[in-house]
Amino acid sequence: MTRTVPDFDALDLHRAPTEGPVAFGGVLGPQSLLSAYRRGLFPLPAADDYAAAYNEALHGDAVEAGEVALLPGGADPYALAWWSPDPRPVLRPGAVRLPRRLARRLRAVGGAGGADSEGGGAGGVPEWWTTADRAFEAVLAACAEGRQPAWLTEELRSVLVELHRLGAAHSVEVWEGEELIGGVFGVAVGAALSLDSMFHRRPDAARIAVADLGARFGAAGGRLLDAQWDGPYVRSLGAEPTGRSRYLGELAGAVGGLAAGTLPDGRLPVARLV
Repeated sequence: MTRTVPDFDALDLHRAPTEGPVAFGGVLGPQSLLSAYRRGLFPLPAADDYAAAYNEALHGDAVEAGEVALLPGGADPYALAWWSPDPRPVLRPGAVRLPRRLARRLRAVGGAGGADSEGGGAGGVPEWWTTADRAFEAVLAACAEGRQPAWLTEELRSVLVELHRLGAAHSVEVWEGEELIGGVFGVAVGAALSLDSMFHRRPDAARIAVADLGARFGAAGGRLLDAQWDGPYVRSLGAEPTGRSRYLGELAGAVGGLAAGTLPDGRLPVARLV
C-alpha cells in the first residue's frame, strides 16, 4: 500500500531501505533542502522525463508496497529522489588523510607565504592555493560537467546558490596560480557539513580540496563531514563507514549543538596541509 508522509520528520529512517532511495517527491527549495540535510537525507533529482520514468520502473514496486515513502508536492514524484545510504562514510574535520606521495608535491607547489601572498613555487612551478567560498558557482559548474547521472540539475544548482547566499552552502577552491584546478562543495547544518561533490583538473586536486575544507570547517567549530557515498576513494581520505542509526545519532548531536562559525575564506598555501 502506498505510504505518503507529510514531511521529512515523519520518515522513519531506522526502518527505511538501506540501499536505494528512501523517499520520492516533495519540492526543492532552500528550506526543504536544509530540513532534509538535518535529518540525514540528500536529493538526487532526475535530469529529465526519461530519468524519472526509469526511477518509477526501478522503484515503483517498493513505493506501491509502502517500503519507500512519497512526499507531497511536485507534478511527478519520481522526478525527485531522496537518499540516506547505510552505511554512511563519516570524516572528522582536520583529520582528512592525504597520501604520503603527495607530501613532496605539495611542498613543491604549495608556497611558503601567508594568506593572500603571491609568488611562485619551487623551481618556478606555479603555486597551488586554496580559498573558500570565493568561486562557489564555478565549483558547482565544474562538478556538473560530464557527470552521470546528471543529478546537479539547473533547479538544484539554483537552490544551492541561494543557500550559499544565505551562508549555508560552502565551497573550497584549489588554484594553480589563477587557474581553478579543483574544488568541493557541500551544505552545512549546525556543526555538520556534507561533501556533495568534488572535481579535479589536476591529479589529487580534489583530495586537497577535501582536506582544506576539513581544516577550515574544523577551525570554525565543525564536528562532522558527511561523504554520503561509501567507497574506496572516500575511505582513502579517512572516511569511516558508519551504520545509519549511529550516524543519525551523531548528526543529531552535531545539528543540535553549537553551530559552526563562519568558514575562514582566506587564500592559503596547500603546503600547510602536510
